[in-house]
Amino acid sequence: MRLIQQDPDLSAYLAADEVIDHDHAQVRRVVNRLAIRHPDVYEYAEAAFAFVRDEIPHSMDTGDPRVTWRASDAIARRTGICYAKAHALAALLRARSIPTALCYQGFPVIHGLVAVRLPGREDWIRQDPRGGEAGRAARFDGEREHLAFTTRPEAGERDYPELYAAPHPAVLHALRTARDRAHLETLLPQSLEGPAAA
Repeated sequence: MRLIQQDPDLSAYLAADEVIDHDHAQVRRVVNRLAIRHPDVYEYAEAAFAFVRDEIPHSMDTGDPRVTWRASDAIARRTGICYAKAHALAALLRARSIPTALCYQGFPVIHGLVAVRLPGREDWIRQDPRGGEAGRAARFDGEREHLAFTTRPEAGERDYPELYAAPHPAVLHALRTARDRAHLETLLPQSLEGPAAA
């Protein structure tokens, strides 16, 4: 599948904003700790991936009722669903000048992950930091994808090729509206198209 940048300007995939707040002190502490241990950019990217996958449990696996959506909150509270974990990884990578996009897969509900453009490469590689039992197949690889889930087009599942600099509005709406994780489960988008995604 050919991945498509929604913004042709690569700097958009390095930006900090309200969600991917890589300028936040909580994010910077983790960035600094990982960078000291892993000064090489590739090693750092793999360490950041492992941190998000393994140190921020997926709240649906653990039953944690808290909903996080900012990268800094997911890192500070050590909880989040796939979207929050993708925001956290994007922040950790962008903070080290590694272009990182948000991207999605369509199952019964939308699943969030990231795509990374490592130095010296012209292509984007999707990475899925979901973690937990459901994400056990996912691992970081700068050459090819090892995602948590493989889509089955015959079952109506799909990979969305678009690479977003900011979270899709349907995803952000669900995260910001949810009172708790149980409520969030009722709000998860089922598509990135049509009125429900606006």
